[in-house]
Amino acid sequence: MTTPLNTPASQDRWSPRLWGTLFVLCAAMFLDALDVSMVGVALPSIATDLGLSTSTLQWIVSGYILGYGGLLLLGGRAADLLGRRQVFLVALGVFALASLLGGLVDSGPLLIASRFVKGLSAAFTAPAGLSIITTTFKEGPQRNRALAIYTTCAATGFSMGLVLSGLLTEVSWRLTMLLPAPIALVALAAGLRLIPRSSREDSGKGYDLPGAVTGTASMLLLVFTVVQAPEEGWASARTLLSFLATAALLAAFVTIERRSHHPLIRLGVLRSRSQITANLGAAFFFGSYVGFQFVVTQYMQSLLGWSALHTALAFLPAGALVALSATKIGSVVDRFGTPRVIVTGFTLLVISYALFLRVDLTPTYAAVILPSMLLLGAACALVFPSLNIQATNGVEDHEQGMVSGLLNTSIQVGGALFLAVVTAVITAGEPGRTPQAVLDSYRPGLAVVAVIALVGLLITLTGLRGRPARTSLVVASSNAAAAVPGTPSPASAAAPATVTAPVTVTAPAREGADGPVPARD
Repeated sequence: MTTPLNTPASQDRWSPRLWGTLFVLCAAMFLDALDVSMVGVALPSIATDLGLSTSTLQWIVSGYILGYGGLLLLGGRAADLLGRRQVFLVALGVFALASLLGGLVDSGPLLIASRFVKGLSAAFTAPAGLSIITTTFKEGPQRNRALAIYTTCAATGFSMGLVLSGLLTEVSWRLTMLLPAPIALVALAAGLRLIPRSSREDSGKGYDLPGAVTGTASMLLLVFTVVQAPEEGWASARTLLSFLATAALLAAFVTIERRSHHPLIRLGVLRSRSQITANLGAAFFFGSYVGFQFVVTQYMQSLLGWSALHTALAFLPAGALVALSATKIGSVVDRFGTPRVIVTGFTLLVISYALFLRVDLTPTYAAVILPSMLLLGAACALVFPSLNIQATNGVEDHEQGMVSGLLNTSIQVGGALFLAVVTAVITAGEPGRTPQAVLDSYRPGLAVVAVIALVGLLITLTGLRGRPARTSLVVASSNAAAAVPGTPSPASAAAPATVTAPVTVTAPAREGADGPVPARD
């Protein structure tokens, strides 16, 4: 699946322009992660300054998740249909403007609206950026290295966001909202010069508007329901009806996708065990981490009395370990394959959470907390790049945006769902007034986090079911045309809509037990 976009990356050495392109894409992902982590520490100051209630305040976080998680499927497919470069740059510009607005508003509803718009723009930059990487860098060691650097920037942004928010909030919470704006504008200016133009998929028969409407509506409603469930009650009539409506929309979406000539999601992708493992693994990994961070932040600040900066520094070793290992993970994946690396990372994650259960009212950081943070950093460094590699390997260029959108949707929905579960667990019983009683109310939440990670480990273990050392995989040379009537093959716009003679490719078993993504649904 070589295209003009990824030809330059086929060389062992990357050109300065290729490095520049990767820098721009990493900057956008860095901003997404930075923005998510910075707002958490600033919430108390925002509430005081704008006079917001607790229920309103949580929507500053939830509004971003709603826009991000709800629009990712549409964002991924838009990148394929409208052109990855165009979608990425426009969305990055919207992100910069929304950041500026968020730092200047004096109203809670306007701040929430700006957060929703930022989440919406990130729903387009994330899959577009990932698909630009996977269509620019040749599959194999080159792409693995690029994806390792890309996902490391996300983890680094998240860690730096925690520290920066602690520093900036001491001056003004508005600085935490404004900081992403100039960075996004610099990345936008560089992207206009550096990111190569991409072809767009032929849409002569129109776009899948019904699929876009039902798919986007179902994701928005699902994320909204999950976010609201702890407050409304998981068994309340409103929550149950929302889940029922979500199921109805998803059923309608699947029906539409099966009949559409230009589906938002080609359902045949979901027949690939590697795709299923990658998406479920992403949901459980990120969901457990978000839940862990939520509980640990409450533990450190509310119970131990640590400052926001002190808490941020406690998490810093995890992010530092991810950043330091950025250039090594690609070669690790090349040698051992994504299934083994993912399982190893999940194992470290489970151990990290289990060790943190030892905390008490007077923890020794070096002996009790630091080991968990280091194992957490090692897990992030191994798992996130490997999940991205596994989800995008063996996928045609014209569907990279689609699988990128799927993966990011899994991450966001998993984060929203499992955070809601952990929150419900720690608030289920009225905590006592003594410090020990408060700590005891946190322990069930930490245990649930460990169970979520353990389930993720069990899911990813299925990816280790291997095949003989080297296997011949049969890949149809014009499978896109066979999958979607009227859609040209990425190899040639004039290719007939038939499957030609198969091409036999010898692939090492270490890259998985599943082979290429099925061409037909």
